[in-house]
Amino acid sequence: MSIGRVDWKAIEEKWQKRWNESKIFEVDPDPKREKTFVTFPFAYMNGPLHVGHGFTAVKVDAYARYMRMRQRSVLFPWAWHWTGETIAGASERVKRRDPAIIKEFKELDGVSDEDLERFVDPAYIARYYTEQNRETVKRIGFSIDWRREFHTTSLEPNFSRFIEWQYRRLREGGYVFKGTHPVVWCPNCESPTGDHDRLEGEGASPEEYILIKFRMGESYIPAATFRPETIFGVTNLWINPEAEYVHAKVDEEAWIVSVEAAEKLKDQLRRVEVNQRLLGRELVGATCIDPVTGKPLIILPAWFVDPKSGSGVVYSVPAHAPLDWVALRDLKAKPELVERYGVEKSKIEKIEPIGIIHLEDHGEYPAVEIVEELKVKDQWDPKCEDATKIIYRKEYHTGILKNNCLQYSGMRVQEVKDRIVRDFKEVKIADSMFDLTQKVVCRCTTLCKVKILQDQWFLRYSDQQWKQRTKLLLSRAKVYPESARQWFLDVIDWYRDWPCARKTGLGTPIPWSPEWIIETLSDSTVYMAFYTINKEIRRHNLTPKQLTDEVFDYIFLGEGRLEEVASRAGIEKEVLESMRLEFLYWYPVDLRVSAKELLPNHLTFYLFHHAAIFREEHWPRAIGVNGMLMIEGEKMSKSKGNIVSLRRAIEEHSADIVRVTLLMGGDGMDDPDWRNENLKDITNRLESFMNTAKNIIGMSEGGSFGHLEEWLTSRIHDRVVKVTEHLENLKTRAAAENIIYEIQNDLRWYLRRRGTPNSKVLRRLLETWVRLMAPFAPHISEEVWELLGNEGFVSTEQWPRPEEFEKSLRAELIEESVQNMIEDIKNILRATGKTPRRIILYTAPRWKWRAILRILESRVKGSTQEGVMKDLALDPEIKDVISEAKKFVQTFTKEATQVTSEYAEKILEAGIIDEYSTLKEAIPFLSKEFKAEVEVYRSDDHSKYDPAGRAYHARPYRPAVYIE
Repeated sequence: MSIGRVDWKAIEEKWQKRWNESKIFEVDPDPKREKTFVTFPFAYMNGPLHVGHGFTAVKVDAYARYMRMRQRSVLFPWAWHWTGETIAGASERVKRRDPAIIKEFKELDGVSDEDLERFVDPAYIARYYTEQNRETVKRIGFSIDWRREFHTTSLEPNFSRFIEWQYRRLREGGYVFKGTHPVVWCPNCESPTGDHDRLEGEGASPEEYILIKFRMGESYIPAATFRPETIFGVTNLWINPEAEYVHAKVDEEAWIVSVEAAEKLKDQLRRVEVNQRLLGRELVGATCIDPVTGKPLIILPAWFVDPKSGSGVVYSVPAHAPLDWVALRDLKAKPELVERYGVEKSKIEKIEPIGIIHLEDHGEYPAVEIVEELKVKDQWDPKCEDATKIIYRKEYHTGILKNNCLQYSGMRVQEVKDRIVRDFKEVKIADSMFDLTQKVVCRCTTLCKVKILQDQWFLRYSDQQWKQRTKLLLSRAKVYPESARQWFLDVIDWYRDWPCARKTGLGTPIPWSPEWIIETLSDSTVYMAFYTINKEIRRHNLTPKQLTDEVFDYIFLGEGRLEEVASRAGIEKEVLESMRLEFLYWYPVDLRVSAKELLPNHLTFYLFHHAAIFREEHWPRAIGVNGMLMIEGEKMSKSKGNIVSLRRAIEEHSADIVRVTLLMGGDGMDDPDWRNENLKDITNRLESFMNTAKNIIGMSEGGSFGHLEEWLTSRIHDRVVKVTEHLENLKTRAAAENIIYEIQNDLRWYLRRRGTPNSKVLRRLLETWVRLMAPFAPHISEEVWELLGNEGFVSTEQWPRPEEFEKSLRAELIEESVQNMIEDIKNILRATGKTPRRIILYTAPRWKWRAILRILESRVKGSTQEGVMKDLALDPEIKDVISEAKKFVQTFTKEATQVTSEYAEKILEAGIIDEYSTLKEAIPFLSKEFKAEVEVYRSDDHSKYDPAGRAYHARPYRPAVYIE
């Protein structure tokens, strides 16, 4: 049998062809079998699938393949996301001959000039990448039922009918409404811009700044803040001396704000009339009035003030805002910074912080303390931001307002904000405006802003009853990792109403308001239900006209009478009933896995919409959340040019190598790293697996069954248990480590220890190993399964069961003892620099075994050392060595505290082991290992050779060693 390099491409093409011909992943309802329905969030078709998509999707496929081998009916369908500005925006940029997008398509994606000319049509872009990515999904070996495939938008009318039904149901339930809300707005598209319609700024949403109005003559200077409770510690105002400001009439008041703020206010239902422009330096040195105390406050220059943020004016609270303290300290240290504006040094020197918030473990001025602790240099030092985050977080969670805060004294910071805002607005010393705290750029490349929309369609995520129902759904679902559950709860709590429509891009029009298109994150929430019926829709060539709301109500909600619904829709009764049965069999979704970037939007919307529309028995059962794939330690980004397409990765390395590398990337929400060195390692490991398999298959029958075969069988038992447990909990990396590394290590140790291996045991190990490998590297697993002489597919074989392999704690502990002893000998040789000629081993006497078992038993039961010694004193084997036993018990009792309960129970279960016979049997192996003569004695053997008195130190599982 040929041993050497693996022809990955030939193996993959062979098995993909056979899977396709046999249709093994096409699955229909089977009432006799339990089902598993898994899904992966469909990707936008504005580019090739990359290894980041692969990282999440291969987890889903590995789980699907595992469940299929557990003899479940497993459905893993696939679809494509064409909705939104993602594709349409790219098409518009091609029309404009935008050099950045053209370079991206040609250099990164390999798009030909001919195809690029057609990219002016967004539908062409979507079709182009869908066809390309479909081949990629097939090439990586995902076990997809392609009969259920679809794409979104009105370009697939049957799916659009489903979305129309969804939104009519939501509207009937009061979950969709027309209202007035601030949104992230693209002026070019004249539409709200959701997270996935952005080139930059995903996750940003309108934030409300509270404007505290400081009077200056007949005008007000509104200072923007997120912390209105700090107004009681204000010492001055900050203004950027280099920025441009305006005197403007805002509604009925005269305001002084930055030019940018005035423009923003116009989009927020405010009447703004600009009267005069001025530079910030013209305001430096002027005074304004504190609206709370009536005291005059000076306006000072600060270069950290951003005129594009909020009102362009900030009030200073140096006791509690690190940046304010640093800016004030800068001015005091360099008075020339203010003297150039005609401000006297003395006015700066007499400004002192005013402490208003009590914080445990901090003094009067927490901001001053943290600035000193972090050694912040000046207002441009990045550590200033760190200091701000630390203090703001502490004060929000544990801060209490001091007695100088009027009627709010004694209140907790986290509880007082809303009351202060309400009270201040009532007496007209506060107002508000919305802004973005980070840059947001639409897919069309336009800079976005906040706009308060009237008569816009929103999803009512602020509704408390809807939130509670969604939390109930979440409480019943499994979340992998469990730590993501609290994140979901937090997101559900803070979600406000969401604009669910836009004017441009691809998508499904709102059925009652067709000038609006349902936006990209809002048409991708319950589409998993459409998978269950699309096979039947396609098979029977059903038309959009036949897919009425009444039909969907019957299929998904069980409403209406079969005969009447079928008759009115013009659908055969049997066809409609089959769609209902498909849905009832497959729903709910048993597992949906997504990257963590989708948790605050898509995954949470997925929960909200299922809670709103479906019956409780059809709510999602489990959600997996994983990290974001890095490339050689850096975030993957087209702008950096470090995107690795899944197709390219497969072409360069093979499907199985890519799959295993991704699956080994990481568990939980940690960000894995795609590295070439990992790819090389996995390549070597899988080639080694293939070559090992061929060696075992080609091995002559023979070999006895003894202790080492017991050990290897026991190790297989443990690997099956661990891999199964890890896959049940979506810990694919932990499972893969056992399969790729640990089984190989077990096998190497066995072959190293055993002169003539038992071919029957090795073949049994291989048949188990290849089944465990199958969800991870299915192509090579199918090849090895066939080489073993099996018919059919390993992909549909029975998953290994632990009970197939006898567990032997004794065998495992003995081999662990041998491994530890070898390491002890090597350590001695390293320390002494000796080349051994003769190695003498001494095993512990029987009384020491009885002693450690009694000590560990007492530890498990909670007995005292005195009780142990009392029991041992009655033991006839110990009476003659009672003095030595006492010392041993004292020593080992202390050491036993470091032994885990689990390990103690293993030792107790194994009992007394014949270590002497095991080591005698291992003499040829040990002699070969150390190229020395090896002898083994019982430590209580009076005829033993023991010139250095080492035998005294022999302990159970730790033979004493003497080297000559």
